[in-house]
Amino acid sequence: MEIYGAAHSYPALVGSDLLQQLGQCIRKYVHRKTCVIISDSNVAPLFGDRVKQSLSSAYFRPTPITIPAGEKSKTLKQAGAICDQMIGAGLDRHSFVIGLGGGVVGDISGFVAAIFERGIPHVQIPTTLLAMVDSSIGGKTGVNTRAGKNLIGAFHHPALVIDDLDLLKTLPRREFNQGFAEIIKHAIIADAKMFAGLEALTTGDPPSFPSGATSAPALQLQSLVGRNIEIKAGIVAKDEFDRTGERALLNFGHTIGHAIERAGEYHTFLHGEAISLGMVAASTISVRKAGLPPDQREAIVDRLRQFDLPTQLPANFPRNKIFEAIEFDKKFEGGEIRFVLTPKIGAARLSSDVTSEDIREAAEML
Repeated sequence: MEIYGAAHSYPALVGSDLLQQLGQCIRKYVHRKTCVIISDSNVAPLFGDRVKQSLSSAYFRPTPITIPAGEKSKTLKQAGAICDQMIGAGLDRHSFVIGLGGGVVGDISGFVAAIFERGIPHVQIPTTLLAMVDSSIGGKTGVNTRAGKNLIGAFHHPALVIDDLDLLKTLPRREFNQGFAEIIKHAIIADAKMFAGLEALTTGDPPSFPSGATSAPALQLQSLVGRNIEIKAGIVAKDEFDRTGERALLNFGHTIGHAIERAGEYHTFLHGEAISLGMVAASTISVRKAGLPPDQREAIVDRLRQFDLPTQLPANFPRNKIFEAIEFDKKFEGGEIRFVLTPKIGAARLSSDVTSEDIREAAEML
């Protein structure tokens, strides 16, 4: 499918066995020879050699760079180290970057592509469901600081996104399921029909769906990934640089979710799990502030539980740290909270009427 923005368009390929055809796929869209494959210590051993071989067979000259897995690698220091390695390997402004991994790799590889030689092409090869349906689309790149997530970054759209569903077969069930947090988020803010359709999916043992979380066939997964790309790309196209508030609708559940991630020092919860908790809190606030029917809030909670996503915090979780983290969130403007509410499943709006006390009460209820 083709993803269109105000000033950018790029293809997103969704299917099976795409890694075997990788070199030829990229050759159609990126007319350069030298590239870097940025991956992490979890993904590189699984797919790094296959990617390198496919690229070499298509006459590219790839240089692999592997970073430690995890959110703590998403820093300016790590981005600088990658750039130094690229310069040392002879890459220049006529090269391009491939990000092979989940959201962390996609964010930092995209940021490196945005700043190296003032910007070179970026190819996204997401290896998690969450990255396929969310972070690989839209052109947001960035690294974290001590104060919060993605506070330093750039808008840099990929030249190509390649979603090979076969890569999901290696994911642990928990890692696969966290992708459904973003799928459910898209359904809540934009597609009530998809929300209802998710009820038919049942969790099960790997490797059915084809990778670990449901019994639906691969074709259904392909359709689901494609629909979520359409939803996100459509919202992004209306507000590419996050200026009018339209794109901010994608942040449903993220204000509190990001704060929970930071409070847990990025190891208590996976990103999708933190967003799941954030959506529960956002739904609670939506009942009070946007008229969300209580039974729809319960339906949201039930859908999250359906995919083994958390809906309550552990009793000993440091809730006070959540409130400390929220003030650093990018969704504050001039000290005012920009909070996404849902008045009904399938719709969302931005509000400045949500107070710190509303957020505190909703978080304490988790």
